[in-house]
Amino acid sequence: MPSHTLTGNIQRHRAFPSAILRNRRDVLVYLPPGYRHSPRRHYPVLYLHDGQNVFDAATSFAGVEWGVDETAQHLIRKKLIEPLIVVAVFNMGEDRIHEYAPTHGIYDHTAEHKKRSRGLARQYGDFLIKELKPFIDWKYRTKPEPEFTGLGGSSLGGLVTLAIGILYSQAFTRLFVMSPSIWWDEFSILRLVDLIEDKPPLKIWLDTGTHEPGWERARELRDRLVEKGWRLHDDLHYLEVEGAEHSEGAWAARVDPVLRFLFPPPPPAPQVAAPRKSRGLVRRLLARVNGLL
Repeated sequence: MPSHTLTGNIQRHRAFPSAILRNRRDVLVYLPPGYRHSPRRHYPVLYLHDGQNVFDAATSFAGVEWGVDETAQHLIRKKLIEPLIVVAVFNMGEDRIHEYAPTHGIYDHTAEHKKRSRGLARQYGDFLIKELKPFIDWKYRTKPEPEFTGLGGSSLGGLVTLAIGILYSQAFTRLFVMSPSIWWDEFSILRLVDLIEDKPPLKIWLDTGTHEPGWERARELRDRLVEKGWRLHDDLHYLEVEGAEHSEGAWAARVDPVLRFLFPPPPPAPQVAAPRKSRGLVRRLLARVNGLL
């Protein structure tokens, strides 16, 4: 079993309860450098699905973590991103596919009786918004407003991120959508995008690897978002990674540019010029000095 690889100030909340989903899960919270020494400062927050894979090789799938803690530490210290809090929300194992699915799609065609998801993405979104987020905002010094709150994941986690972002833009506005499972339920996410009437204020990172099955569908998703009003290189960044596979290691390699896009450093505060003394006052001061010489 791999050793633990947690970096920085990471708090663990074991068996966090959900009355909505009727289960409990671990939640890890990364606090940025300087958090303890800046008691008046508040921070934006990024919530990430599949929390087992976010910080720690000892709990991640196949022993490969995303390294979000190490990457955030480096970028914050170099002032390349705004300091932020990252909340890693563990998945529920076999129930993962139910919580991350926005519709009742079939996920196993090989079984004698085809297995169909319960489509609990809305309930999972309610858990995040009504149960977990209020706790995080109470426990830590966050900027709770939606414009400072992000959501992210990969694969089905990427799919549920975009679905929740569209359905709950009053809570999350910065979306980290890696290799989303666009194929789910006959491309139901494309139908959801098509239903958008008024473009919500979402800033979206969307990517895929060219060695992922059906990766070309990401281009179609990008184009549909553009049709709805998103602007490439402004509030939508699209990336195709040549040769990248559908794997934890591939996603770990893209954490750096994602954080840079979604949480850029704030612009420098404008400097207030010192008031200029009047010429008359300067002359009088010079006259006094000359009189003393």
